[in-house]
Formats: sequence, structure tokens, C-alpha cells
Amino acid sequence: MTGRAWGVLFVLCGAIFLEGIDVAMLNVALPAIRDDLDLSTGTLQWVMSAYVLGYGGFMLLGGRAADLFGRRRMFVLWLVVFLLFSGLGGLATEGWMLIVARFVTGVAAAFMTPAGLSIITTGFPEGPQRDKALLVYAGTAAGGFSIGLVVGGLLSAIDWRWVFFAPVILSLGILLAALALIPASPRPDRTGQGVDLAGAVTVTAGILLLVFGVERATHVPAAWTVGTVGTALLLFLAFAVIERASSSPLVRPGIFRSGSLVRANVAGLLFAAGFFGFQFIVVLYLQELRGWSSLQTSFALIVIGVDAVLSPLLTPKLVARFGHARVIFGGLLVASLSYALFLPLGADWTYAAMFPGLLLLGVAFSLVYGPLTIVATDGVAEEEQGVAGGLLYTSFQFGAALGLSAVTAVNITATDGASSAALLDGYRAALVVPLAAALIAAAVSASGLRTRRARADSAPAGGHRAGPERSDAPGGVEQPAGFGS
Repeated sequence: MTGRAWGVLFVLCGAIFLEGIDVAMLNVALPAIRDDLDLSTGTLQWVMSAYVLGYGGFMLLGGRAADLFGRRRMFVLWLVVFLLFSGLGGLATEGWMLIVARFVTGVAAAFMTPAGLSIITTGFPEGPQRDKALLVYAGTAAGGFSIGLVVGGLLSAIDWRWVFFAPVILSLGILLAALALIPASPRPDRTGQGVDLAGAVTVTAGILLLVFGVERATHVPAAWTVGTVGTALLLFLAFAVIERASSSPLVRPGIFRSGSLVRANVAGLLFAAGFFGFQFIVVLYLQELRGWSSLQTSFALIVIGVDAVLSPLLTPKLVARFGHARVIFGGLLVASLSYALFLPLGADWTYAAMFPGLLLLGVAFSLVYGPLTIVATDGVAEEEQGVAGGLLYTSFQFGAALGLSAVTAVNITATDGASSAALLDGYRAALVVPLAAALIAAAVSASGLRTRRARADSAPAGGHRAGPERSDAPGGVEQPAGFGS
């Protein structure tokens, strides 16, 4: 890669690092925020949920906007919005001000993230160069989350407002670098490609309601959740009808003919559900049952950040040797082992007992996250790269919301009393959820291995593999064998 290409990648990695560190720092700072602003538990929960709603609800629309209005333009514009509202969050004096700031920050991330990803997937040629760039990008995202846990603990010990002001300083530096290094691209040709307003409204409303319903499932009656989720599903049905009839659909239905893209999104949703659900329960175990401080907990979990090193150094070699499909499948099995090691969780476990499981989870993340990002965008036409990235990050975000709600529901149901033994029973029961999610994700990815093997067996004599399938729709999607190996 040229020096200019490395500079562009550096800027985009800075943006995804910013997104990761922003979320992680806030997680650690929540207790300090509640004490200073005198927030109820419900209001505090909305400080987190508002970001999830904005991020998950607008991600798909953000991806399409990057394709239609220019990736650099969308990236820079929404980076400015991210900067401004992160600063406003630090100035908040009431809970509602913080909630509004976090919602708009989430919306900004929803437009900025797929724009940044699509700059990589369209700026680097498909193959080893793009794979390397995406694996470095994935490792940086993981590093941001891991480092954010520790930095958030340090900053909140000084003043929780610095958890919001620090991203302002970082995003300002990224903005200046983006303006200098990311080349201006020609205005996209939107001839015959109008804005699918009806599709945008229905799918965004559907995702918002679905994430909202899942996030609130443990706080409201079951009938309310069923009604919310049911309404969301009706909106998705309406969206499908609109997209089939539209001459310029927000998401071209033919994109889902790519088996590898669909598998990547389903596996990504399940993997995120397990990963975030597991971390949530471990944090509760360490702080509620063991009495560890936020900073102690942060340092305990930082070992998961080993993926920031492994993603660019080890994963590319494994992908080159075994292919994306096998690496993803292996990573999901490693994640399953990590979660299984925590099932016999004890009331007095030493950190040495926890360390192998946490380390394996970091290894699993390095094997799964980057290759899934590659597969979900591999073979997709350039004008749909933003949509492909938006689909994947929507899957990740909804998976995280689903996982957090599922482990919370199981934990509450299985906890009978306030004793240490009752709390431990709840944690152990909830830890089954991440294990089940990882095993189902592995089964989904295994279907890609079978597809790849079947195509290899059907290759013509002489050992050459049959060429990739193509959608017959305009801007068709190549379907690499299996997970895109």
C-alpha cells in the first residue's frame, strides 16, 4: 500500500477507535454519572439505550446515504456532529440532556461508521490488500473498546465529564486529518436513483422499535414487548413490499441472494449477542458479588484486548492458509470454549481462574470480527458497499442489544433472593446464553463450510474450482464459495 493509502487507513482506524473508546468509557463512568446528576436507575439505563437506539436504528440508512451522497462527505459531516454532541454530553446538567446527546451521538456514529468502512472497501482492491486493511481496522476497533475500559476508569476517577470531553479532542484531530488525507471523490452518479424515503422511514422505524422492544423487555410487561416487536415486524414486512416495488430501493432485495453475506450477518448478530452479554454478566459478578472497583474490573477485562494485536498479525496468516470460512468457524468454537469455561463460576474465583477464558475470548474476537467484516462486503458492487457495511453493523448492534436483554432476563429470573449464593445462581444461568449464541453461530458458519466443499467437489476435472455465482440483478453480488474464502 502507498503512503497515502496508509494515511487514509490511519484516519479511518482513528474513527472506529473513537467509536469503541467512547462506548467503553461511558460504561465504566455510569456509577459516577448517576451519583453526580442524581439519576434513577431507569434514567441511567436510558443513557446507554439512547445511544444503542440511535446507532442501531439509523445504521442501514447511514450506509445507503454514504453510497448516494458521497462517502467522504458523509464521514466528515457526521464526524462533526459526533464531536459537537459528545461535547454537549459533557456539559449536561440534567438526565434528559445527557440522553438526547447520547441519542444524537449514536445517530452520528450510525452514519459515520458505514461511510468509513465503505471508504476502505472501495479504496483498496479486493484481495490481500483489502483483507489486510480490514483486519487492521477490526483490530483497532477492538483496541478502542479495551483501552476505553481502562481510560474510562481513570477519567471518571477525576471527573466523569472528561469521558465526554476526551472524545471531542480525539475527534477534532481525526477531523483535521480526514480533511487533509481522505481524497475528495467525484459526486456519485444518482441518475435514476432517487431517495427511497418510504423505505427509509419504514425500515428505520422498524429497527428503532425492534431495538427499543428488546432493550426494554426486562423492564415492562410481556404484552408490551410483544406489541412493540410485532409492530416492528409489520414495518419490516411493509419495507420488503416497498423495496420490491421501488425503482431505487434503499436495499436492493437481490443483495440477499449472497449466501455468504447472509451467513456473515446472522453469525455477526449471534456473536455480538454472546460477546456483550458475557461481558455484562462478568462485570456484574466482579462488582456486585466480589466488590471490585470499576478500575479493577477494567484492568481485569483488558486481556480481551489481545485481539488488537492478533487481528493484524495472526489472523491474516490464518486466513491465507485456511480461508475465511474455517477461521470464522474456528473462532466461534474458541468463543464457545471461552464461555463454557465460565459456567462453573465460583464465589471466590481467583483472577488466574478467569484468565484463560478471558484470553480465549480475545483470541476468538480476533478470528471472527475481522473476517466477518471482509465476507459481508466481499463481492458486493461498489455502489452498494455502504449498504453492505450498514447491514453488518446493524446486525452487530442489534445482536448486542439482544444479548444484553437476554442475559438480563435470565439473570433476573434465576436470582432468588439477595444472598451471594442467589446472585451466583443468576450469573451461572445467564452465562448459558452466550454459550448458546456462540454454538448457534458456529452451526450457521458450518453451513458455509459445506457449501464450499460442495462447490469444490463439483469443480471440473483438472482441479479448477467452479467460478463464483452472480446475481442476475443489476449491480449483482458475487457469491464467493462458503464465507468468501
